This record gives sequence, structure tokens and C-alpha cells, in this order.
Amino acid sequence: MIVLKFGGTSVQGPEMIDRALDIAVSRMDRAPVLVSSAMAKVTDALVKATQTAVSGDGAGAAKAAHDIIGRHITVAKDFLSGKNLEDAIGKIEDMRRALLALLKGLALLRECSARSSDAVLAFGELLSTTLIAARAKQRGYKAEFVDSRVFMRTDDGFSSAAPDMKAIAGLAKQKLKPKPGKLIVCQGFIGSTEEGVTTTLGRGGSDYSATIIGAALRAEAVEIWTDVSGILTTDPRLIPGAATIPRMSYAGAAELAYFGAKVMHPSSIQPAVEKGIPVWVKNTKAPEEPGTVLIPVAEGTGPRAIAFKKNITLINVVSSRMLNAYGFLSRMFAVFEKHKTPVDLIATSEVSVSMTVESSASLREIVRDLQEFAGVEVSKNQAILCLVGKNLWEERGFFVRVFSALEGIPLKMISLGASKINLSLALAEEHCDQAVKLLHREFFEQAATQPQDSPR
Repeated sequence: MIVLKFGGTSVQGPEMIDRALDIAVSRMDRAPVLVSSAMAKVTDALVKATQTAVSGDGAGAAKAAHDIIGRHITVAKDFLSGKNLEDAIGKIEDMRRALLALLKGLALLRECSARSSDAVLAFGELLSTTLIAARAKQRGYKAEFVDSRVFMRTDDGFSSAAPDMKAIAGLAKQKLKPKPGKLIVCQGFIGSTEEGVTTTLGRGGSDYSATIIGAALRAEAVEIWTDVSGILTTDPRLIPGAATIPRMSYAGAAELAYFGAKVMHPSSIQPAVEKGIPVWVKNTKAPEEPGTVLIPVAEGTGPRAIAFKKNITLINVVSSRMLNAYGFLSRMFAVFEKHKTPVDLIATSEVSVSMTVESSASLREIVRDLQEFAGVEVSKNQAILCLVGKNLWEERGFFVRVFSALEGIPLKMISLGASKINLSLALAEEHCDQAVKLLHREFFEQAATQPQDSPR
């Protein structure tokens, strides 16, 4: 069997839903399970409706809910008719009533717990998959709608719940019974506790849902369908000529995701990694293009892609107490642990440590605590540029090419991971775009296109 996940832009209206169904139906002989996100911008609209309700504006929240529901009814009327339309409208109206009741309660209380937020956000995926399943039936396909909350068991960490993989494996086999000739339609992003309370896996969690389902059912492949033709050598908004990477290792894709690439959610591929399931990243608007396949180990050496993150803070900690001392680093990292702030990059010398952090919510408190035993310098408006590949240490002339290309651009920090797949540089945000362009020109714009496989 095969799992196909479609993102919000891939199901944003009648035409795109039909494109998604065309792709799914082309795999009907492989017992497909279709996992869908909410329609584009619907989750954001639900967040805004929640915020409006919490502000005490019940009427404004209700209007936002009616607008969301109205969008789905319009789509239903565009491509459904007869009993399929009647059934879909009935289900959508049931969700309208439930959503309005939730928002009314939030407006009265003027507060929203993570549990209540999850209950509201779940409507996005439930609405989109209601339309997808109805359209599949309208087109004459054997389709089954399944509420993911009956098998996607999680803990009660609302807004970012952790899946119970063992429970999901058992429940998925009971509730999802894929077979050739039948299309199963279910939701990404949402799950439930053992008590049946709705949870979410966090923003971007639909990819995670897909690989969890793939792992639970031992899928032959998971396909992530989005609005770009695979994982690219860098952000195409910065470099329009960025090329598709034919194959990439799981580890490389995870590094790219962590350091700013938008195609994959950082933790989403872990279930596939553990089961050795290939994950394809494909373009819904250009299904004929081969895309990128993520596999345990990719061949070759050298860089594969460039990712970057901006709005980074660089922290330099300097203390002569570090010289020939033990315990200093543990004390320093205890400060970051205390304030629940992860460190992205780190470089050390005999008397100094340089670190980058993405979250600056507790920066003032972190600096205060560090200054109790060390000197601290903070540089804001920094960026991380990350070259990801394979065996970078072994690529002849790699470092010479990097630093020659970046001649004239001041670097604040250099970090090469022991994994040999990631060279990361910290630099001022104002130089980031130019540095990406220079490195892309150096490593990718003259590279020959290599042959690649396709899922079908």
C-alpha cells in the first residue's frame, strides 16, 4: 500500500482537489491512503477566529466561522450534486454548529486553553477531507472517509501532541484497511487521547501523520504532494533557477528542514526512517516531474543543497574560568535548559563559546544568568546558512571553494558537524542572501543533471 499526503495548496479549491484525486486514483492498484491538510489559509483563519473570540468579540468570531464554512459549501456546490452534495452539506452544517458553539464558549470565557485550540483547529482537516471523499464518490470511485482521531492515538500534550506509535500501529490495522481499488481519505495533523479528546501534532504535522500511517501499515512508499517539484537546491524565491535534488538521505532532509527549508516538517520523516520507507516529495501541479526521493543513504559526496534561517541571535560567552576547567559547559547549558531555549549551533575555544538561538523570548533572562559567571556578548539580526550534503570532509577542495566564494563576506561562526553532512555558517542577516547566491553559483549552477527514478 501507499500513503499520499496533500498539503493545503494542493486541496485549496475544486480544481486542485480534482488534481489530487487524479494522482490518488492513478495509484488505486496500490491500495492508497490519502492524507490531507486543511485547505490553504483555513488553519490561519481558525486561529484568527479563536483570537477574536478570546478578545470577547463573539459576533466577529461567529462571522469568521461562517466565512470558513461558506468557503467549503461553495466548493461543495461547485463539484458535487444529488445525494453526494446533500450528504456533504449536512456534514459541513453539523461542523458549523459545533464550531460556533466552541467559539461562543471561548468568547464567554475570554480564554482559550491548548485543548480548546486543538478542538477548533481540527475543523480545517475535517472539512477538507469531507469534500475530498465526497468528490471521489461523485466521480464514481470507491472511497471511504475515516476520522483520523479513531486511530491516531496521542498523549495529552495539546497543540504538539506526541503519538503513541505502538497504539497507532494496532488501531490503524483495525480502522484502516486499505486494499487495491479502494481510496481511503483521512486527515493529517489531528489525533486524540485515549479518552477521545481531540489533539493536534503541531503546525506542519500533516507530513508527520502521513509517515506515521506509513510506518504503522508498512507502506511501500509515502508521497508528500506540495507546490514545488521536490526538495530544491535552495529557496526558489531567492534563486528562481534552483534545481530539484533527485535523491537525498533522510539525515540530509532533516538537516535542511531544521535549518529553514520549507518542504518538510523537521520531525516528519522519523517514522519512515525507522521502517526504511522511501519518502517522495512531488508537485501536485506537475505530477509528471520526478521530484525527490528520500532514502536511508544517498550516493555520492559533496553538497546537495543550501538552507538558511534569519532572525537569529548569536551569543558569545567568554570566561578565563574555562581554561583547563570542567563543569563550565554544563553550568552554561543549564541556563538554556532552565529557560527552555534550544541552541542551534555551537563553537568552542579554550576560553569562549559561541552559540546561536532562534528563540529570543527569554534572551534577557539568559544573559542575566550567564553574566553571573562569564562575560556575555549578544548580536541580533544574524542568520544561519547551512550547506547540506554527504561526506563533506572528504570532498576534495570543498572548504577552499566555500571560503573563496564568500571572500569579502564576514563570517561570525563556523560549525561542521561530526555527521559530515552539514557545514553551517553564522553571519549578519544583511549578508545572507548574497552569500546564498554566491555558494549556489559555486556548487550548483554548473552541476550536470543526473538521472532519477519516479514513483510511477
